[in-house]
Amino acid sequence: MEKTVHIIGGGLAGSECAYQLAEKGFQVHLYEMRRNKEHQTPAHKTDKFAELVCSNSFGSQTDYSAPGQLKWEAAMMESLILKSAEKSKIPAGMALGVDREVFADLVTSTIKEHKNIMLHDEMVEDWSKLEGYKVIATGPLTHPKLAEKMAEHFGKDFLYFFDAIAPIVDTDSINMDICYKADRYGKGNLDYINCPFSKDEYEAFVTEIENAGKVEFKEFEKTNYFDGCMPIEAIVERGRETLRHGPLSPKGLRNTHYDEEDRRNRPYAVLQLRQDNLEGTAFNLVGCQTKMTYPEQKRVFRTVPGLENVEFLKLGSIHRNMFINSPKVLNSDLSSKTDPNLYFAGQLTGVEGYFESTCTGLLVAHFINQKHNEGAFTPPPLETTLGGVLKFLNEEREDFQPMNCNFSLLPKIEVAKPKGLKKKSDYKRFKRDAMLERAKTHFKEWMNPRTGL
Repeated sequence: MEKTVHIIGGGLAGSECAYQLAEKGFQVHLYEMRRNKEHQTPAHKTDKFAELVCSNSFGSQTDYSAPGQLKWEAAMMESLILKSAEKSKIPAGMALGVDREVFADLVTSTIKEHKNIMLHDEMVEDWSKLEGYKVIATGPLTHPKLAEKMAEHFGKDFLYFFDAIAPIVDTDSINMDICYKADRYGKGNLDYINCPFSKDEYEAFVTEIENAGKVEFKEFEKTNYFDGCMPIEAIVERGRETLRHGPLSPKGLRNTHYDEEDRRNRPYAVLQLRQDNLEGTAFNLVGCQTKMTYPEQKRVFRTVPGLENVEFLKLGSIHRNMFINSPKVLNSDLSSKTDPNLYFAGQLTGVEGYFESTCTGLLVAHFINQKHNEGAFTPPPLETTLGGVLKFLNEEREDFQPMNCNFSLLPKIEVAKPKGLKKKSDYKRFKRDAMLERAKTHFKEWMNPRTGL
């Protein structure tokens, strides 16, 4: 087969896959329908590659977390998305937050300037007409016509759930006489703006959410939300106190406007705002994904202490996320069981999260390169986070639902408890550190040139 690859979709996974294969000498044809103004999605606003439509955070970058380990492994594989994220990085505490526009511009310019990538401003309805290797990375907002083709290809194993986006507000319109900057437990990174609630203010806010007008669709009652992007209304439906034990938890967020002895120093609940662009002129409301109507969003969120006169730069919305039952319909290398030269990457495969989606693009590029060079199929070891993500997509289960990268994807480890560790939490941290060290060791062995990386 010729060294030609057709990649449908220029999101995170598609852009990463295209770059990796182009770097390996493949002639890459990258199709992105949004570059044609007639084919925009309900959530995207530009024609740029790797545009972020929900959060602007790629998750934790700490060296003691599973998402942090995933980034370490991707860095070892020269991830374009990770490099671009680092260059467009903005303050976000322990998370890797980016300026959306700067990030998308960096990815777009790299893709456009690569000599081995040819761009196509068109929508692909039928991939069977394309010659060579094919990768579908169209994401959760796949065009209905292409979705119909996939539904035909996979039958009942083509699935979906609903996702939501949080509002973004103008920084200068936030009342900092009420709000304050602080990170949990005073770790010294004053990256988040915090809106403190008294008990009465919290109760009133929850009541407003319950009574607000919402965008409703018949499918919602029979469709799952992904927990990581659950609308704030759906969280409230689980109980009036659920918010303050979840995204609005006050733990470790003492109000710096007051002394330690002042009771107002201990908020009943806290809504956090995370910086959304490099200049710091925009912040998004963490945990406030919503399906409220636009007028209701403005009314309800202006009842939050400190946001009384806030200016909204972007309101929240809700959209359908599509994915496939990968364990049933894909091979171990993420190719279709009915067409071994047809690959899938990104959220379509059933991973959840920006960086997990990115890494499936990395893996597919590696697997296509292996296959083309007639090398043995060598997936990343199960002890690595990349291996854990791939295993999740390979193992059949009764109820397949999207999942983020976490420690449960890695094999258990048995290590002797060191002397001096008294707390159960300390031993748990010690075991996780051992798991991460094991992951690094196995990943380095996998990166040996003989694997074809």
